[in-house]
Amino acid sequence: MKRFLLVIALCGIVKFALAQSNYTPSASIIEARRQFQDMKFGLFIHWGVFSIPGDGEWVMNNRKLRIHEYSHLQDFYNPAAYNPKQWVAMAKAAGMKYITFVSRHHDGFSNWDTKQSDWKITNTPYKKDVLKILADECKAQGIKLCLYYSLLDWTREDYPWRTGRTGQHSGRTGKGDYASYLKFMKAQLTELLTDYGEIGTIWFDGHWDQTNPEGHADLSSRLDWKYDEIYSLIHQLQPNCMIGNNHHQTPFAGEDFQMFERDLPGENTSGLSYQKASDALPLETCETMSNSWGFNLGDKNYKSAQTVIRYLVGAAGRNANLLLNIGPMPNGDIQQEFKDTLQAVGNWMSKYGHTIYGTRGNIMPPQKWGVTTGKEKKYYLHLLNTDSVSTIGLPFADKKLSAISLNDGSKVDLKKVQNKWQLTIPEAAKKEKIDYIIEVSVI
Repeated sequence: MKRFLLVIALCGIVKFALAQSNYTPSASIIEARRQFQDMKFGLFIHWGVFSIPGDGEWVMNNRKLRIHEYSHLQDFYNPAAYNPKQWVAMAKAAGMKYITFVSRHHDGFSNWDTKQSDWKITNTPYKKDVLKILADECKAQGIKLCLYYSLLDWTREDYPWRTGRTGQHSGRTGKGDYASYLKFMKAQLTELLTDYGEIGTIWFDGHWDQTNPEGHADLSSRLDWKYDEIYSLIHQLQPNCMIGNNHHQTPFAGEDFQMFERDLPGENTSGLSYQKASDALPLETCETMSNSWGFNLGDKNYKSAQTVIRYLVGAAGRNANLLLNIGPMPNGDIQQEFKDTLQAVGNWMSKYGHTIYGTRGNIMPPQKWGVTTGKEKKYYLHLLNTDSVSTIGLPFADKKLSAISLNDGSKVDLKKVQNKWQLTIPEAAKKEKIDYIIEVSVI
């Protein structure tokens, strides 16, 4: 996951060479997209040898560590407290419907027993295939498993690192050979999509490593990643596996969902989300529980349950999922701060999750007071900020409506004014610190 800002302008044109040409989504992938939209809430897990120094997942690049120095981490990586049964149970209790696990980050370390590299989890003192154990547990507990996969690699000589924007201090001397590197990636993806059961999504990251410098107007890549080959392979191996790419651009052909990093669709507070939200594809916003993605000893900027819930609600109101990240500790345990927050979120979801799951957003554009979700004949007004508003106009003039508060069950004043529905915000809404929800029903 990137920790620096990439300023990307919208005026560039994506070359078709980057995409899966002539891609027509099948009926099954369209159904997978619909199910993905219904799930709304997932757990992102950044974990690997980068967790050991306790300085985030970019530690190799940020500390300018050379490969022969960084590779020592493999010799004492032994996550004895790793308990995927507890991980999955924690995610389910929080109301999450899927897990996106980092199979390989930018340092190239593989969290499974790959046959394509010795730089992997089964060559550590732990020896076990952590992905296999997690995949089995996800299947047992009925939660969808998705996989993050980095397109870039700070350790391989055949990655075109000389044209890359990161990993320039790793001590590599080769010129790079993308044909060789592409063969390697395709072989690894084949393993992941063959040996670990049903995979919900492949979540690509790292495209931006080969883009033009910050502020440049051209969005095109300096490297032809040959996504046509990569995406076609994925859809061939698992026709229902969705593809997403964290390139911060308009989705390429062959991609099945669009992600936003540390921003809700339509916002760009992080400087990473200049792209316009797709009207055709499912959306997902990813955010982390603190400031770091991987385990960081010095990061104490923990998000409260209130913040997480309101972010989840804001995503749903914009028709997006929330993929919420944790960075487990090197031993495989999860910080108590994260556990406590997820438990509190789960308590809220057990009561109000029906206003999130299976809904669609953008029924009304996001307002200062909050957002709206809806499904079937129910609309849910999520009041997040009522300081400067006392009434809300509803765009359902031709419908007969009624409204109640889901927080206390009271009837909410809703009447026609000049042939338009007008809802009066209850006084109790101004005292609610998380989310005051009004259910509007079509009678």
